Amino acid sequence: MPDGQTRTPARWLWPLAIVVLFLIFFGVRHLTQQALPVRVATVQREDLTRTTSTNGKVEPQNNFEAHAPASGVVSRLYIHAGDHVRAGELLLALEDADAASRVAAALAGVSGAQASLAALKAGGSHAEQIDLRQNIVLALSDAATTEKDLETLRKLQAQGAASPDEVANAQQTFNAARLNLEGLEKRKSDPYGSDDLAHARAALADAKATYTAARAVVDQSNVRAPFAGTVYSLPVSQTEYVQQGQELLQLADLTKLQVRAYFDEPEIGSLQVGQAAQIVWDAKPGYTWKGHVVRLPSTIINYGTRNVGETLIAIDSPVSESPNGAPRDNGGLLLPNVNVTVTVTTQRVHDALAIPRDALHREAGVDYVFLVNRGRLVRRDVRTGAINLTQVQVQTGLAQGDVVALGTGNGDPLAEGEPIRVIQ
Repeated sequence: MPDGQTRTPARWLWPLAIVVLFLIFFGVRHLTQQALPVRVATVQREDLTRTTSTNGKVEPQNNFEAHAPASGVVSRLYIHAGDHVRAGELLLALEDADAASRVAAALAGVSGAQASLAALKAGGSHAEQIDLRQNIVLALSDAATTEKDLETLRKLQAQGAASPDEVANAQQTFNAARLNLEGLEKRKSDPYGSDDLAHARAALADAKATYTAARAVVDQSNVRAPFAGTVYSLPVSQTEYVQQGQELLQLADLTKLQVRAYFDEPEIGSLQVGQAAQIVWDAKPGYTWKGHVVRLPSTIINYGTRNVGETLIAIDSPVSESPNGAPRDNGGLLLPNVNVTVTVTTQRVHDALAIPRDALHREAGVDYVFLVNRGRLVRRDVRTGAINLTQVQVQTGLAQGDVVALGTGNGDPLAEGEPIRVIQ
């Protein structure tokens, strides 16, 4: 056989051997490839709730604070801290001798202003009215005399016995007498002017205001309950000297409380009036109080190192459910000024198709998951809805009962088409 005919099959032998070796290599690799250890979760329906928590302080919805109207001594205490009192009940009395004297002086001032106004309207005091009547009688007599003198001089002038100057002087004297009489008669018929009356009335109003202020000090020296409630703060004791403006007591209806909660600025946008809230107090472990949002922040304030909005949470009942669902327990009574933790439910979706947040991935603005299908991972794009710290609502892309991958047990990344084995 010629040499060219024996070399042609050899030229194809080596490439064919290489292809066979590659096929054997990848076949063995495929058969020996280890499955990726993966944690999984089942897509299921559940109520998905989103909450936000912060700190707050309990305060009464209706609070009464009594302060000393003037410096003095606490002469009598009728109650103790923690006492429940009725509306109008006398709680505390201050020594009010100085206040009483000021009331008496103010009352005298009112009486004097009233008498001055009455006298002005009547034309003056009794003595002034007698003097006015006497002056009118004298003025009448003077006017009559000067008129008679004037007539006599006019006759004498006609006879040539009186000069024109004498008649002119007599005329002036008569005119002055008539003006004096008219002024006195006008004073009798119109005893006061509008300015005088306004001044007298203003003086009376000022005297009454002074009396009202003095009377208020006396009234405030005897503190009474404006409504039924509990005296929860009583910082003074009997015989103690107090300064003007010093707090004497605080009273509130402890069945109507609220929490002033301090939510950080980014969380305010999710708050709405009427949202349900839960309140817990570290001093009562296991107790929970229910409430709801009644007022949203109107501005942002500095609270320590935080920028927060003050939100009012009405407490629906000051008594909580006892631990372990036991009946209501008065031991769960909240107190004013205690610090609590408030959790507001900002979103609730009933019967949502949900997956754990660990199963959700995002790439180029697209949400997706790795679906477990016949022992391998399959990428599936999804559209999400509500989300909280642990769960995500899936609106499209998955069905109830689907199994999705959460992560691997060995730290390797999840990848499309990878064979897996499920681990706990």
